[in-house]
Amino acid sequence: MLAGSIIIVSYNSEPCIEACLEALVRAQDWEVIVVDNASQDGTVEKARRFAPAVAILPNRENRGFAAAVNQGIKAAGTDICIILNPDAIAAADAADKLAQILGSEQVGAVGGMLAQSGSPEIGFTVRRFPTLGSELCEVLLLNRIWPSNPWNVHYRCLDLDYTLRQEVDQPAGACLAVKRKAWEELGGFDENFSPVWFEDVDFCRRLRDLGWKIFYCPEAVFLHLGGDSVKKLSFSDRQFHWYANLLRYFSKHHSSAEVMCLRVALVAGLLLRSTLSCVGFRPDGISLHEAIRAYGQTAWRCGWRGQGLHPKSKSTAVSSVA
Repeated sequence: MLAGSIIIVSYNSEPCIEACLEALVRAQDWEVIVVDNASQDGTVEKARRFAPAVAILPNRENRGFAAAVNQGIKAAGTDICIILNPDAIAAADAADKLAQILGSEQVGAVGGMLAQSGSPEIGFTVRRFPTLGSELCEVLLLNRIWPSNPWNVHYRCLDLDYTLRQEVDQPAGACLAVKRKAWEELGGFDENFSPVWFEDVDFCRRLRDLGWKIFYCPEAVFLHLGGDSVKKLSFSDRQFHWYANLLRYFSKHHSSAEVMCLRVALVAGLLLRSTLSCVGFRPDGISLHEAIRAYGQTAWRCGWRGQGLHPKSKSTAVSSVA
């Protein structure tokens, strides 16, 4: 009898997919499903080397992370599903340890320890739900000049003891085990969060709102290379999708006043980034023209026009948001 299913969403993941699958196929009591979002490299060919131990669902177009995860879990034949990024390598028995915690009736999801160089990825592996304060610090660059500010410490769980198993708000979607009953109760990931970012935060928030518990399990270790899918997006797309999905999350779970405040801060923060780019402070490899264009377009599309707001949010009635 299968212990559960492991769902991997790939997109041009050729450099890392083999190491990920090699670690998983050793555990023969787990079903492994790769949902490929129209990769243009050798991802699918490398994944097929592991057949029949690994099932592959190739998409003709990039459906986004949320839709592909929903597709994989729908195809899975078990009551426990682990969403795993292709750049994460499972340690021995890591999947089994996640499944054990999901055995508790009240637990709907559990995340493992994402580690780099033997240490947990503090600030990423587990986070608390975003607040207006935490996101104002992010968009206005306060976190860059004062990373130990109390809003950032709280949001990124910089005060957490990562050696302890404990109840948490939101494990990273890079490694998230879910109970099918809970998944179906929520209807899975919200596919409006496309192509990536905040779909896992939204899911955990809705899960907690319905009374399910979410845990962090440090015994389940996954070596995480990081940024596999995000690196495939252009700088301009990264800016737009992150801000748009942040606003979509806030418009679903926060008041219209908080959304409007965040929109104003978003525009101010992007203008600040544009100004700093003019004096040489911009991401490595990004030209001044590219930075100014990306920041300006995102400020216009999200901050002013309101692209990204959840369609059912009352905030959409207020002229252009983002």
